[in-house]
Amino acid sequence: MKIWVFALIFYFAFCARIEALKFHKTQQTERISGSAGDVLEDDPVGRLKVFVYELPSKYNKKILQKDPRCLTHMFAAEIYMHRFLLSSPVRTLNPEEADWFYTPVYTTCDLTPNGLPLPFKSPRMMRSAIQLISSNWPYWNRTEGADHFFIVPHDFGACFHYQEEKAIERGILKLLQRATLVQTFGQRNHDCLKDGSITIPPYAPPQKMQTHLIPPSTPRSIFVYFRGLFYDVGNDPEGGYYARGARASVWENFKNNPLFDISTEHPTTYYEDMQRAVFCLCPLGWAPWSPRLVEAVIFGCIPVIIADDIVLPFADAIPWEDIGVFVAEKDVPKLDTILTSIPIEEILRKQRLLANPSMKQAMLFPQPAQSRDAFHQILNGLARKLPHDKSVYLKPGEKILNWTAGPVGDLKPW
Repeated sequence: MKIWVFALIFYFAFCARIEALKFHKTQQTERISGSAGDVLEDDPVGRLKVFVYELPSKYNKKILQKDPRCLTHMFAAEIYMHRFLLSSPVRTLNPEEADWFYTPVYTTCDLTPNGLPLPFKSPRMMRSAIQLISSNWPYWNRTEGADHFFIVPHDFGACFHYQEEKAIERGILKLLQRATLVQTFGQRNHDCLKDGSITIPPYAPPQKMQTHLIPPSTPRSIFVYFRGLFYDVGNDPEGGYYARGARASVWENFKNNPLFDISTEHPTTYYEDMQRAVFCLCPLGWAPWSPRLVEAVIFGCIPVIIADDIVLPFADAIPWEDIGVFVAEKDVPKLDTILTSIPIEEILRKQRLLANPSMKQAMLFPQPAQSRDAFHQILNGLARKLPHDKSVYLKPGEKILNWTAGPVGDLKPW
């Protein structure tokens, strides 16, 4: 048994090394075609104009000054998108010519000492910002937000809670029902994902990952790699609720399998190890998404996505079925069989696609911004929604949103 296992590892390492050397010499990759066409390389400039509301600093800059950790948190897209738009060529200072309106509110920049976000003030903060723009500008009122977009990178988006049951109970903030939500959370047929939302990758620090790159010719001698929690005893003492039991199943079934390099320990070589792995597990946690997905793509490790009904970032542009492996949560006990059954030719093709620079760039929020990065993919997504249908514009005096709907606590002043 052990001879077979190590022979398999050697086989994959050898083939990956040959392919890496060929790529290193030729710099050729396979073209990426999403369901919307070859859109990763689209340039949004000239296709839309965005007006950025100037809000009092208490909604953004002052919050960040209190806790600079928000700049490196996985929810930091709301901060960097604001900074990007302020100097972007798509920004217009004339709201009359704007296609979209953006309200810079840092609703996730409220962290515990351990760095976990506290979303409890977020609904009141968002309501306050909307009340402000609707009172000082006429543009919200003419559509009740249908031509506005908001960055809501919480675990469950604009449901503003980190526990799924309570997030579903809350539902999406009523005042955002007509707006376009740009969020990391994505799951089909879920109360916290509305039609027309743009699903984005979580923030992962580009500069930090760049410093951990190793030569592309390095053999991938690890078959399956994962570092993270399998149980969350503090928040799920009875087990089974966290990750819907999928992570626990990974551990129970494969903790002693030599093909699986899995642990709760997070080594200093974490990024380097991902670059030595063929497959990187990307299971759901409390929410279906995590930064591992970004890390896997950046480091060319085939993401094994274990999250039923997940909606992945920029799914209309990135061919996730071609670059990843999807495993149903119920099939986790068969992971070893599933992954060892994939033909080597298919693995090498996925690796070639992952090596495409456009693929990696689309997952990052670099500073400064670069063409084809996640900022531009968000703008591309907004541009593809234009022109707005005439039905989004309300008749004089017409009202659709209920400003008093929602939990009583959300109606208190912020």
